[in-house]
Amino acid sequence: MSEKSRTVLITGAAGGIGRASVKLFTDSGWIVIGVDRSDFGEGFPANGLFVKADISDPKAMDVIYGKAKEFKPSLDAVVNNAAYQVNKPLLEHTVEDWDLVMASNLRSVFLGTKLAIPLLRAAGGGAIVNVSSVHAVATSVGVSAYAASKGGLLALTRAMAIEFAKDNVRVNAILPGAVDTPMLRDGMNRGHAAGGTLQERLENLARKTVNGRIGQPIEIAHAIYFMADNTQSSFVTGQALVVDGGATARLSTE
Repeated sequence: MSEKSRTVLITGAAGGIGRASVKLFTDSGWIVIGVDRSDFGEGFPANGLFVKADISDPKAMDVIYGKAKEFKPSLDAVVNNAAYQVNKPLLEHTVEDWDLVMASNLRSVFLGTKLAIPLLRAAGGGAIVNVSSVHAVATSVGVSAYAASKGGLLALTRAMAIEFAKDNVRVNAILPGAVDTPMLRDGMNRGHAAGGTLQERLENLARKTVNGRIGQPIEIAHAIYFMADNTQSSFVTGQALVVDGGATARLSTE
């Protein structure tokens, strides 16, 4: 353990971006508290804490932060990364679909922040990084609830940055584009990427980015780390960093 190790809580820790973030923060000397509704499996840092819980449940948020406080009396950063996506046309969304997306992607951040701020204050301040999505600013078919939740998260990020500046807490958002994660692959049947096989659809999607490829989870993890680490982004708050290989920079009519 490094001298004066910092502590970060990461939700969605068992997913693609979550796992990459857990490893990056750990390799950088942080102590990680990971949260996910799925098992992490082998490999979670021995000096960290993993909490299996569903952040869409308000009662679970109390349990998560109760265990976090028992483990460490303060937090230096919180990464709200967990998300849920429904892939179907808007007219086929049920109220239950809509509510689960909002509870997972937006309400969880609201409730988690109320519990996180006292722990961030105890550290003398820190950072909150909300993982939004490019769907907050430019979206496609079949993900209307998800896009709405991520747009709401972007607005919430700005409001939080203003409100918690007095606590020396910076709040920023990361907006990933197409990144090779289980969520991306699960959503490849929405009709937004042509092709027969999954690999063909992934290749067609990659060609729509300026970089000509799909991002890797570690690339998003580095952006998250930049926003979380006060030595790197001390004068950045209330901002949205798009990490999408240039996809949103290109005209759709090009």
